[in-house]
Amino acid sequence: MKITNVEGFLMSYPMPKKIELPFWGGVRTILKRDAMLIKVSTDTGLIGYAPGPAFERASEEIDKIIKPFLVDKDPMSWKSFYFTNSPEVVKTYYAVEVALLDLVGKYEGCTISELMGGRVRETIKVYGSAGMYMSPEKYAEEASAIQQMGFPAYKMRPAAGPDADLKTLELMRKATGEDMGLMVDAHTWWRMGNKSYTPEVIQHLARSMREYNPFWLEEPLLPEDHQAYKSLKAKGFVTVATGEHEQDFAGFQELAQMDAAHFLQMDVCCQGGFEMGLKVFDLAAAHKMKFAFHSWGTMLEVLAAAQLGVCRDESVVEWLEYPCYSAAGRAGMYPFPLSDEILQEPLDVSKGYLKLPTGSGLGIEVNEAVIHKYPFIPGPWSFFHQDSPKETIAVTGDHSVKWVAQ
Repeated sequence: MKITNVEGFLMSYPMPKKIELPFWGGVRTILKRDAMLIKVSTDTGLIGYAPGPAFERASEEIDKIIKPFLVDKDPMSWKSFYFTNSPEVVKTYYAVEVALLDLVGKYEGCTISELMGGRVRETIKVYGSAGMYMSPEKYAEEASAIQQMGFPAYKMRPAAGPDADLKTLELMRKATGEDMGLMVDAHTWWRMGNKSYTPEVIQHLARSMREYNPFWLEEPLLPEDHQAYKSLKAKGFVTVATGEHEQDFAGFQELAQMDAAHFLQMDVCCQGGFEMGLKVFDLAAAHKMKFAFHSWGTMLEVLAAAQLGVCRDESVVEWLEYPCYSAAGRAGMYPFPLSDEILQEPLDVSKGYLKLPTGSGLGIEVNEAVIHKYPFIPGPWSFFHQDSPKETIAVTGDHSVKWVAQ
């Protein structure tokens, strides 16, 4: 068996109307939402799929660099492939490798989990992730709605100013009661230009939030400032989570060795692949930390992450992020129907757990019809219009712009 083609299909869902979301330092505009489907074909007709980084640079890397490297190789020898290039191209390669695993799993009649060492469980806990640029009252409404959908926890992104952010947490707690996990993802705080929160404000907020028992406070500080994370964690105000913007395994190692967080987070489809994901799992376990997936794309990405997550016990890999997109009769942020339609059948989520499918490879067939139904629209999918300094930041991929203070 030989690989005959490697493709990265970019797709776009245009918003029915432009979405404008005010925040403390300006307005965010969302025009569309992008996704990538990676497809690896063979001369036997066997095909492997994977989610990919949803931006044009990655598509070009697949077509011009990764495809020539893989074509004519036997996918069954994937472990012996030695791909070298720039760090960003290597990350794209590891996304393509998930499609190789899907292909090999189908050939062997086993799941990707088995190829990565075997499952230790059949389910993984999921939290509902939505909450973007709303009033405190709207966040509380959405938290309650996500709770009613059966999720044991809800993650939101505050951006209304320190006082309003604290008020948001208070109202969410009143709306959901004490048993609902409330996760505060603070990465928006670096989109505020001159209104970005100072370390002193962040420390005050972390102390004040303790009254409402958030499950964790995610990326409240500059991602690379590990010493600041260590100091915040040592104060014991809140549970601290970070890792989504680490550039390599050495970054995760430093976080663990410095005891700088309670939860390590990683997007295994964008930050270094499954082998690195397993290394981060074991790093967390060795340092008595926990792991939580960042998963902010389609349900195909959620499924791929779940296949890896069940290779470790819940005492280590505790949470899988489940993006909640709005639809008729369903709470969530903006609509993104491509997310569900990319799979031939829905994921099995009940009582806060995703049950892994038993099929080979990824376990659920991919619906290629989305490639033609949602043709790619070039250009940024989102813009941040900052008040001070007056500037516009274009976002062409979820990981393409570094979250830093202006």
